[in-house]
Order: sequence, then C-alpha cells, then structure tokens
Amino acid sequence: MDNQNKNLIAATGLSALVLIGWTYFFPPPEPVPVPEPAAATEQSQTAPDLAATPAAVPGSAPEMTAAEPAADAPRIAIETPALTGSISLSGGRLDDLSLKNYKVSLEPDSPLVRLLSPVGSTDLADKPYYAVYGWSPAAGLDPTLVPGPKTLWSAPADAKLTPASPVTLSWDNGAGLIFRREIAVDDDYLFTITQSVENTGTAAVRLAPYGIIARHGIPDSNRVYVLHEGAVRMTDGELQEIKYKNITKMDAAPGEGQAELQEVTTSGWTGFTDKYWMTTLAPIEGGFTSVVKYVAAADLYQTEARLPALDVAPGTTASISTRLFAGAKEWEAIKHYQDDVGIEGFVDSIDWGWFYFFTKPMFRLLHWLHGAIGNMGWAIIALTFIIKALVFPLARKSYISMAKMKELQPEMEALKERTKGDSAAMQKGMMELYKKEKVNPAAGCLPILLQIPIFFSLYKVIYVTIELYHAPFIGWIRDLSAPDPSSILNLFGLLPYATPEPGSLFFIFSLGVLPILLGISMWFQQKLNPAPTDPSQAMIFAWMPWIFMFMLGSFASGLVLYWIANNTITFIQQYTIMSMHGKRPELFDNIKSSFKKKPAADPAKK
Repeated sequence: MDNQNKNLIAATGLSALVLIGWTYFFPPPEPVPVPEPAAATEQSQTAPDLAATPAAVPGSAPEMTAAEPAADAPRIAIETPALTGSISLSGGRLDDLSLKNYKVSLEPDSPLVRLLSPVGSTDLADKPYYAVYGWSPAAGLDPTLVPGPKTLWSAPADAKLTPASPVTLSWDNGAGLIFRREIAVDDDYLFTITQSVENTGTAAVRLAPYGIIARHGIPDSNRVYVLHEGAVRMTDGELQEIKYKNITKMDAAPGEGQAELQEVTTSGWTGFTDKYWMTTLAPIEGGFTSVVKYVAAADLYQTEARLPALDVAPGTTASISTRLFAGAKEWEAIKHYQDDVGIEGFVDSIDWGWFYFFTKPMFRLLHWLHGAIGNMGWAIIALTFIIKALVFPLARKSYISMAKMKELQPEMEALKERTKGDSAAMQKGMMELYKKEKVNPAAGCLPILLQIPIFFSLYKVIYVTIELYHAPFIGWIRDLSAPDPSSILNLFGLLPYATPEPGSLFFIFSLGVLPILLGISMWFQQKLNPAPTDPSQAMIFAWMPWIFMFMLGSFASGLVLYWIANNTITFIQQYTIMSMHGKRPELFDNIKSSFKKKPAADPAKK
C-alpha cells in the first residue's frame, strides 16, 4: 500500500477515533424524570421554613427552602423591552420572569421562555427558581426584627418596574428599624438592588446583607457533558464551575450543611447557568463570601453572596447595592456589563471550553459575520472559508507533498522489488528517496491534526451561541441549533408520516438532507485517491463516509453545515493544487472502480 493511502487511512482513522472518543466521554444525557404533583407537594410540606441564625462577619445568609410565600400576596409588574414578569411582595422575591425575545419552540403559539418561577407554581415544567434578598442579624440582634421569607412588604399602589421607573419596597419592624429595598432594571437583563436599613431606635444594631438564588431541583433540559450547567462563579479573577451532580457531593461545612464557601476580596459574581440562560449575583462593593449549597431534604440548590456586616447607629441609615443578572447569555449584553458596568470577567460565564484560545476569536468572527450578512447559516459558511484560507499554506504543502508522493510511486515500487524480504533496507531506501526528493510522507496528516481543535472549538461555538437558537438558514432549516428536521423515512415530507423525534432510539435512521449531503461530500473527497489494495482497508474506506453520516446526523444543523462546507472546499483545494502539479486526481476512474464487481478469488491461490 502506498504512503498516500496510508496518510489518508491514518487521517480517516484519527477522525473516527475522535468521534468515537467523543461519544464515549460525552454520551447522550439520560432523560430527567418529571416529578409527580404529589411529590412536589410533599416537598413543600416537609421542607423546613426559612430560618435566620446569628451572623458572623462577613455575615451568613439563611438557608432558603421550599417555604411558600402567600399565594394571594400582591405583586409588582415587571415590564422591559426584554423581560416581563412580577415581584411578589411576600418576601420581596423576584420569582416570576420570562424572556420576551425567546420562545420555547418555533410554533406560533409557543409560550415565552420562563426563567424564574415561584414556589407553588401549577406548571410542573417550571420548577421553583427565584432570587431573594435580605439581612442576617448579628451581635445578638433578635432574628424576628429582620424581614423573613413571608414578610409582607409594602409598595405604592401604582408601582411598576420598568427601566424608567424603579420601585421601592419597605417594611417597618415596629421596633425602630425600617427596611427598604429599591429595585431598578435596565433595557436588557441587569437589575440593581439597593438594600437599606434606617435605625430610628436608641441602640446600635449590627446586621449583614445577603442575596440568594435558589433553585428547587435540576431543570428539565437535554444536558450534555460538553457544556457546563450548574453553579458558576468568578472569585478574584478565578472562574469556578460546579456541575449539579458535584454540588450534591460537596462536603459538609461547619454550620452550613453541604456547602462550599469562597472568600472574595476584590470582585466577583456567583449564580447558576444553563445552556442559554443565566441568573447571577454580582455585588458592587468588592468583598463578599460566595457560597454554593445543597439542601438534600428539599432537593434545593442555592448560591449566595454574603456581604460584610454593617453597624447602624441610632438615627442613621446604612445601605448597600448589588446587581442581579437574569436573562439570556447574549454576548453583546454580557460584554457590555463587563466592559462598561464593571462586572469583571463576565464574558467567561459563557462556557468557551478547553480550546478557549480558538473558541473566543472564532465566536467574535462568527458574531461579526452574522451582523454583516444577516443570516447565521451563511455566516457559518463564510467562517469556514476564512478558516480554510488561514490554514491554506499548510494545506497547500500537504497537497503538493501528496502529488510528489504520486510521482515517486514507480521508484517506490521498484525499491520494494529490489529489497524483498529486507524491511530495514527498504525503509532506509525510502527515507533516502524522501530526503532526495524533499518529500514529507506525514505532511498529509497535518491539516487533519490542526482541524481537530478547530472542529471542537467550532462545535463549542455553535452549541453555546444563543444567536443560533431558532436561527433560520434556508427552506426547511428553521433552527440551526437543532438537527435537520427533514427525514428520509417520509421522503423528506412527501409522505404524510411522522418521523422519530430527536432523542429517540430510531432517530439515527431519520436522516435529513444535510446529513446525506455530508456523507456525499465525504465520499467525493475520499474518491480523490484510489482505494487501498488491501480488501479489509478498502471495505473500511467504503463504509466510512456513511458511518460518519449516521453519527453526525443528530448534530446541530449549523455544525453539519460547517462540515459540508469544509469538505467541499477541501475537495476543490486538493483537486486544484494536485492538478497544477501535474498529478490530477483520477476522480472519475476511482468512482467507477468503486462500482465495479470485484473478481472472485482464485481457489488455487488459497
């Protein structure tokens, strides 16, 4: 077998190994069971109430549980260009928030994506998920003198939270302390919460402000291991990601239960992130204690920002402000909050992956192309052209080397005849021949090796980029973040039959147009070289494009589109460059030979 086929088989085998390894280390997620209504009710009944404990500097936050606020409590409407929802005056919780620019599905009557939901919601798809702020008593202060989870706050009757009109909640404990909470919001997803306490009594008090994001149970979503979902926090420039399963395995901290505390001296933020959505606490005034906690009795995931305790003298008022991001992980908005608002390292809340040094600039370029072209599908194709142009010098050397290898075939065959039975002499002769002709037999594999991190980076970009969410391309491709919805099983819509849903066992056979085009493009690229002479290798080669077609058929349409474009450009480059160097690939002869009936083996040679 010639070295050109060896290189091609090595490259194909390496690609197959990467994909097999990918499916091994990143298997499809197991379906998350939907809880029964009875179980949800039992949780609310058995979970302990919110309890405040004496605080130590920098202050400890109470443990949030399934304590249900009054169902008939008044609410303040939230209405912004990007958000709609309400704040419950029972506990002052921000527990009802939907994203105006995103729907659950492509159906016209699809509901908006709901980010935050109150305890006791009748819709089981929306598990309780909310943000709450408060004060922890310190220095012997009676816990009943600070507002609790069911404290009924007051607000003006006509209050409505908009970017132009902040709202202020207030509560008088009747013992000399008046608590106020001003909530403001911008046009996107950032809330600013200013907590203050006025001491009208005769004795100084000490208490510590906190913010809590509480999540009851793991969200029902198609989680994959390539993407982080769970707690995420930045502490003094260091990013930490903790998956939900690892939160439940945390060691017990003294007086905290299952929790992990991290002191922040300068700046940071903490919260929960999903694939496209995030809720994050970002204190404004420097140091705080970041806490990630799990309450097993209530299946409660909790992240906290505990701020330093404040001393409030009689006749004075103390206040502190924090920020809350609750919305979609749109790069422009997050970048604005990092650069202009001052939330340090906030763009790293997007999971860039291991190859972040590729992923970040690739995302920036794709984002720019999308803005310039106006269609994410064409932007992906344009990005492919740019990537291929950047690696073209290396690819050119590779294809030239392959052409030279073809030129050396007669001499290599003659060398094999001369050195029959002497592998060392044959190897030495081949190395001398390569050196004389300045040919590198491994050059054909270099573009494949370089393409592997590029492929993983682009996969990451396409998977995490919210701009692909429900982004159309052409015709039937209405969502580049989802698999091709067409199916060969119903002749691509010509037959009135339903096809397997994504995630089902038989979906792998429901090939769409794009996966089929991918298989064809790989097959044509393979036919630039003659089939290996070894029958086993030839069989592997013959099946490889179609195996890849089935393996990648359930990937996001945007990624399959990239691979089709990449294969097509690679085919054109290789054919053109090798033709320019006098060794035009025998494409049609190779195609015809693949359809020829193989001669039967001679029994006399067995």
